[in-house]
Amino acid sequence: MKSTKIIITLFILTWMIIPSCKTSKSASNPSKGRGIDLFTIQQDRDLGAQVAAQIDGDPAHYPLLDSVKYKDVYTYLYKVRDNILNSGKVDLKNDFKWRLRVIHDDSTLNAFCTPGGYIYVYTGILKFLDSEDQLAGVLGHEIGHADMRHSTRQMTTMYGVQFIEQILLGNHAQLEQLTTALVGLKFSRAHESEADGRSVLYLCPTQYKADGAAGFFIKINAMGQGQKVPEFLSTHPNPSNRIEHFQNSKITLGCTGDKEFKDEYKKMVTLLPK
Repeated sequence: MKSTKIIITLFILTWMIIPSCKTSKSASNPSKGRGIDLFTIQQDRDLGAQVAAQIDGDPAHYPLLDSVKYKDVYTYLYKVRDNILNSGKVDLKNDFKWRLRVIHDDSTLNAFCTPGGYIYVYTGILKFLDSEDQLAGVLGHEIGHADMRHSTRQMTTMYGVQFIEQILLGNHAQLEQLTTALVGLKFSRAHESEADGRSVLYLCPTQYKADGAAGFFIKINAMGQGQKVPEFLSTHPNPSNRIEHFQNSKITLGCTGDKEFKDEYKKMVTLLPK
């Protein structure tokens, strides 16, 4: 038993020091591997389901828009999601849930995706964006994090295998801690760049401008020094560099889509709560 623990510990340490840039996928070379993950796809699904249940059951912190009352909003978002999933580029399309929920918080410019593909979008970022291709770019980025299993890999590094295993075994106290961490998770710069590349890759076969997510960062840059830039950007790659990355990846992949669907997007935004 002792020797087994030593072997596992050595394996974990080896995994943690492997440079992610050597094992990551990118928009320019999507054939590269996604790196090593100590958990199975099923464990990603199980963990994501538990985190989603925690969020869904905590309306004080996560006031979700009712899917019946705001049916048209959800129909629109699912249409955009399906355009991404049906691009043929999402590796785990049929493995994860890819469920969407909207959090009513106009002050938060953010979206996130848990392990297993549970996607959450804040009303703040929906009202901040200008067009459907920008939304598709943001959703593509978040789907990319889950598709590349970044959350599981980063959480394992942060908390260790035993912590995650305890949650999978039903430790609710640790689940609450993990949920809070996932919502505010700051991915590594390598993972952010990887998810940016995946966003372009997913949108490339669609009608959308494949660099749609660049629009978000162009608006962030235009906010100027006097405006409050989202806190989560503090550890992300520089917005200007990300804009260039999106645009260059689009050129490299030869993407030809040019649709923005601004009018349709603005109509959807009017349906959101004030």
